[in-house]
Amino acid sequence: MSWLDEVRFNDDGLVAAIAQDADDGRVLMMAWMNREALARTAELGEAVYYSRSRGRLWHKGESSGHVQRVRELRIDCDGDVVLLKVEQAGGIACHTGRRSCFYRRLDGGGWASADPVVRDPESIYGGDG
Repeated sequence: MSWLDEVRFNDDGLVAAIAQDADDGRVLMMAWMNREALARTAELGEAVYYSRSRGRLWHKGESSGHVQRVRELRIDCDGDVVLLKVEQAGGIACHTGRRSCFYRRLDGGGWASADPVVRDPESIYGGDG
C-alpha cells in the first residue's frame, strides 16, 4: 500500500491542505490537493495544489514567484487534512500581497484587516491576482 492510499480524499477527490511557516508556525494558507497534487508536492519538494476554479494543478508561485519549499509533510489523525511545513519564498503567501491569507480578524462585529500588504498585488500579477 502506498502512503497516498492512507489519505482520505473527499467525494470530489480532494483533501484540505494547510501551509504553515516552518520557522515560526504561522498559518499561511489553506488550499486543496488531489492525489496527483500531493504526489507532485512530495516529488518536487515544492507545494502543488489543485485549483477548483481553474480545474487544474497549480504549482504555488508559478506566476508570482512565491514558491513554497516543503520541509515536512504531515497528515492529521483522521487522514483527511494535510499539513505542509514550508519556507515561503518572498514572504508572501496570499494573492492580496500579504504574508498570510488569514489577514482579517473579527473586530466589532465585522472583519477588519489586521496585516499589512507586503507588496502590491498589481506589481506581482499585473492585474491577474
